[in-house]
Amino acid sequence: MKSISLTLDGLLSWTAIILFAILVSVGLLTGRAAAQPEGDPCRPVQFADSTFVVCTADLRQYEVRLFWRGPGGDVLGSFDRLKETPEGARVAFAMNAGMYDEDRSPVGLYVENGKQLKAANTRNGPGNFHLKPNGIFYVKGRQAGVLETGAYLKRKIRPDFATQSGPMLVINGQIHPRFSEQSTSRKIRNGIGVKDQHTVVFAISEDPVTFSTFAHLFRDELGCADALFLDGSVSSLYAPSLERMDALMPMGPIVGALRRRP
Repeated sequence: MKSISLTLDGLLSWTAIILFAILVSVGLLTGRAAAQPEGDPCRPVQFADSTFVVCTADLRQYEVRLFWRGPGGDVLGSFDRLKETPEGARVAFAMNAGMYDEDRSPVGLYVENGKQLKAANTRNGPGNFHLKPNGIFYVKGRQAGVLETGAYLKRKIRPDFATQSGPMLVINGQIHPRFSEQSTSRKIRNGIGVKDQHTVVFAISEDPVTFSTFAHLFRDELGCADALFLDGSVSSLYAPSLERMDALMPMGPIVGALRRRP
């Protein structure tokens, strides 16, 4: 009976080891969620006591492009109408794409399909757009970037798509110099950054956050050396994988990630 008892103990020990390995592999003993399902570009992220949704697009797998007006020339203004466009079925996720005027036209530079529809805005003024340095997100082929407006204009880039907004959140790895850790201004915010020339990262807060917290999210958590604020309060997300389609109010330009055709 003693030899049988040792055998059973050994089996129980090996069973415990195997079970432990399985639990670690799925993340249940590490305090983290299991890995993101393959093909799902959006995920929740906890950072600085706030919750965000982060969507990542590798430009070798997704097309990132801008939408403003529909085929008839009228402003799309909603994710519902975006879905009705010829490209709508391929949209993996989308967000509002920068600040706009009362007629829902872009406040600053706007390029769609290689055509400049609004010129860059370098004026001074009130509001977040003019909290300089502001910046430009652009896509050219399968590469993307975020640059401070002056640097973008000096490079004379001819993008396929571009949108100007402000302020910059992160500039060459540095947090915008006007942001304060002591700020009490908290809003729902969304923005866009680049990890490298092929990888674009979008984020929207679920809780009201300060500019400083939002900038640190992009730099310290998401690994973006350059990131741009898109808007606050009206920030909206369309993410079919999360069964989410915000409809807060009519939007201006929209940025979307489309699955590339085989």
